[in-house]
Amino acid sequence: MAFTSDSLAIFLAVLEGGSFSAAARKLGRVPSAVSMAIAQLEAELDLVLFDRATRKALPTSAALALEPQARQVICQLNLLDAQALQLHQGLEKRLSIAMAPELQTGRWSLPLEVLAREFPNLEIEVRSATQTEAIRLLHEGSVQLALVFERPGIDERESFLEAGSQLLVAVASPHHSVGHDNATPWPEERIAEQRQIIVASGKPTGSDPRMVLSRRIWLTDSYLATLELVQSGLGWAYLPQPLVQPLIASGALAQVRFDNMASRLRLWVDVIWIKSRPLGLGARRYLERLREVFGQEAPRA
Repeated sequence: MAFTSDSLAIFLAVLEGGSFSAAARKLGRVPSAVSMAIAQLEAELDLVLFDRATRKALPTSAALALEPQARQVICQLNLLDAQALQLHQGLEKRLSIAMAPELQTGRWSLPLEVLAREFPNLEIEVRSATQTEAIRLLHEGSVQLALVFERPGIDERESFLEAGSQLLVAVASPHHSVGHDNATPWPEERIAEQRQIIVASGKPTGSDPRMVLSRRIWLTDSYLATLELVQSGLGWAYLPQPLVQPLIASGALAQVRFDNMASRLRLWVDVIWIKSRPLGLGARRYLERLREVFGQEAPRA
């Protein structure tokens, strides 16, 4: 085999430096060693790679033809070395995260950009799951991390990190009664009779109890499905403020006003993991980036 990782590095260094002496300085070698390595490579390939008629090493047409593939191979070797090092440091093959649908429009996905850049071979799986489902997936080992809204109690099996908050807004279609007549606040007994659409799995009790106000409930498995039903005038819902604010501003949605409670609900968010399962490098980097994103926010009371 003519090309090795060493001969590739020398070949590209001569191309970039324009001379054997410049390549030697870059590689920390003596010029004679670089010249000998190129001569040996030329003999094995039976090709002249550099014109030595002057003090400079001018690449021949053969060298220029080999250059793009040589750079690609070196890049792949560097990626292979990086991946091997990351695996040695504990990089998991796949990082699976269960995330409440209401959080997928917020900043909780930002750390994934860092992971994609730093660990290009790491597989990422983001699973949309309701609060109850996300916690179940975490405990059964299907995911390493779960992003959920703050819960009233603490499970001793879990570790958690506070990760900011999400503002949910009660909205309805302007053509729905609660959206059309939003100049007058709705009392609790009247809102309880209006159909509420909730992102939940199987039963609304999987949601935060502060979000369930009606006796008439429809369930969906995603906030986009909920938004579609709300816009069709089939009920009202709490939806993430980043998602609905442009629609409220354009008049496509109306904010519902309640008589004895706020129509905007701020819920704190936790990312949780299981204490007994060591986290891989990707999961640790995700948590580290979350701390950077939300570290400047005021803590919850």
